[in-house]
Amino acid sequence: MATVISAVATAGQYRYDYGRLFQRPAGAPSRAAIVSSFGITSMAAIAVYYRFSSQIMEGGEFPILEMFGTFVLSIGSSVGMEFWARWAHKELWHASLWDMHESHHKPRVGAFEKNDVFAIINAIPAIALLSFGLFNHGFFPGLCFGAGLGITVFGMAYMFVHDGLVHRRFPVGPIAAVPYLRRVAAAHHIHHTDKFDGVPYGLFLGPKELEEVDGEEELQKEIRRRNVYRN
Repeated sequence: MATVISAVATAGQYRYDYGRLFQRPAGAPSRAAIVSSFGITSMAAIAVYYRFSSQIMEGGEFPILEMFGTFVLSIGSSVGMEFWARWAHKELWHASLWDMHESHHKPRVGAFEKNDVFAIINAIPAIALLSFGLFNHGFFPGLCFGAGLGITVFGMAYMFVHDGLVHRRFPVGPIAAVPYLRRVAAAHHIHHTDKFDGVPYGLFLGPKELEEVDGEEELQKEIRRRNVYRN
């Protein structure tokens, strides 16, 4: 079997190279991902502890309502980001912002691509919400803090699954063996082939999007192809 299989769209717009996809990840991006993830996780944990413990140490009541609001918004914003990312991917990245996103649909040269700018753009509201919620007390700042926390959690999950598991920019360890995440990775590969007009545009709910356009059979084929090139 050939070492490189290319999936080419009918219109010739997208090209995906399995040889590049399964090449050994570079060491520097791997270390950077691990260090940055550890740093962000540590800072998030410290920020959560500081925000609520400071109110108690100042003699205030236990902020149970704020904590509940923070928890609910962190979960809600994490889930909501999947739908925002799906909409933005289709309506913006594959439309008016294609000049930047196109780099993600071409073989990558080096550790970075123009498309990485979107990660920085998405980080701006997360940082703003976290900062406002961290340095202000009250229910509304607590909601903002939770929203920023949820966006951050989604961003980290997206990085490991999309950049690590799917595009192998760095190793992801045991999550590569999680059955559902393998379906997610295969679904995203199908997006790069444009076989269903770009569907799926989302990531974590990508398999569901394919089911809605009768793409389950193609998804299973892609999973089998990935299994061959993982071994």
